[in-house]
Amino acid sequence: MTDTRSVPATLSARALPYVPLGLFAVMGALLAYLWKWPCRFGGAWNDGTLQFTNFCYTDIYPLYYDRGLAEGKIPYFADVPFEKAVEYPVVLGGVMEAVSRFVGTVTEAAARGERFYDVTVLLMAVCLVVGVVLMAVLAGPERRWDALWYALAPGVILAGYINWDLAAGALSLGAMLAWSKQRQWLAGILLGLAIATKFYPLMFIGALFLLTLRSGVWLPFLRTMAATAGAWLVVNVPIMIFAFDGWKRFYVFSQERGADWGSLWFYFQQRQWPVLGDPDSLSILGIASLALLCLGIAVLTLMAPTRPRLMQLCFLALASFMLTNKVWSPQFVLWLVPFAVLARPNWKPLALWQLAEIWYFFAIWLYLVGLQPGNEQLGITDTTYFTAVWGRALTIVLMMALVVRDILRPEHDLVRQAGTDDQAGGVLDGAPDKFRLLPAATR
Repeated sequence: MTDTRSVPATLSARALPYVPLGLFAVMGALLAYLWKWPCRFGGAWNDGTLQFTNFCYTDIYPLYYDRGLAEGKIPYFADVPFEKAVEYPVVLGGVMEAVSRFVGTVTEAAARGERFYDVTVLLMAVCLVVGVVLMAVLAGPERRWDALWYALAPGVILAGYINWDLAAGALSLGAMLAWSKQRQWLAGILLGLAIATKFYPLMFIGALFLLTLRSGVWLPFLRTMAATAGAWLVVNVPIMIFAFDGWKRFYVFSQERGADWGSLWFYFQQRQWPVLGDPDSLSILGIASLALLCLGIAVLTLMAPTRPRLMQLCFLALASFMLTNKVWSPQFVLWLVPFAVLARPNWKPLALWQLAEIWYFFAIWLYLVGLQPGNEQLGITDTTYFTAVWGRALTIVLMMALVVRDILRPEHDLVRQAGTDDQAGGVLDGAPDKFRLLPAATR
């Protein structure tokens, strides 16, 4: 007979190596909470200047009031002006509503907003811990400690609780891990939920498609896409049917918004560049530039001498999305950290990028202070601010170039130097090439 007592013992033995990483993630989550101390416990959230000069701004606290949650209004269903409607996909709207109801018994309005922030932060902290562990498993036993970057990177600590982005990170990493374990239905469900949380995980579909095209292993991809579409529809269709105007707020806002802080388009418009700085052409320019970068990734994938790893393509696709986006908020660093590390776990370019993210984090708040009448002496000029915008963009371009070099010359890939093909590839790991743009004789 099989000793059933050995099953939990085996699970415990497998989980034990990830406990220290989970504890480091808890430390990172706590440091991120302490960073907001001047706002959470010092009242700076109620001062338009102090929350910037103390570098502790968050969207979570003001949106509790500005989106009607404090008044009991339900996201998407609330009868509010269009500009006051919740501007996030439905999973985040559901999270906001659930937390709002949980803290609804607190009678005093200011205390209720603080409790809303605390509970939301606790959920995001759980997402960070889960995300770090998922990333460690995804990296494999030999490189599990690379997940420390996600747990303790300065950009993660500084920007962790500005918004709800950590939730999408946990779902995205869960989808990638499920794919790596060849559980395609689960991967698709998690990916669909991730896209219904924040839109950026949509870029990972392209990476999966290109690698599937090269390998010719179509059935797992089709299963994953069916589950992705199904999960997205399950959480979106009810809101679309009963509150279409509220549901479409995110998509209309994304289409109509202008160039915003952090984006390269914002720089071009402020400097009045010809063509690139034309506000009327912004949507076309954004789509065209992203399409051009994605075309480059496709050509690279299908021409590379060795099939790229999944995490390399996920990073390139996501970085392209960020570089061409209309807005590039400080918390977007949370999107990229795990995939940048999994794509190329070399500490030097990662550290350089984190320095750029630190500079941008401080620069954006000082820039916003300088825009306030009477506070010009407290802030920085737009010229100084734009050094941070370009510093962040150029360090990411550098990392993209290094990943492209690793794809074209796989002997430089630190992950493959350990003898693995594609730790996160699932059915793609070790799969033969079925389609390439160049014939084998040209390799």
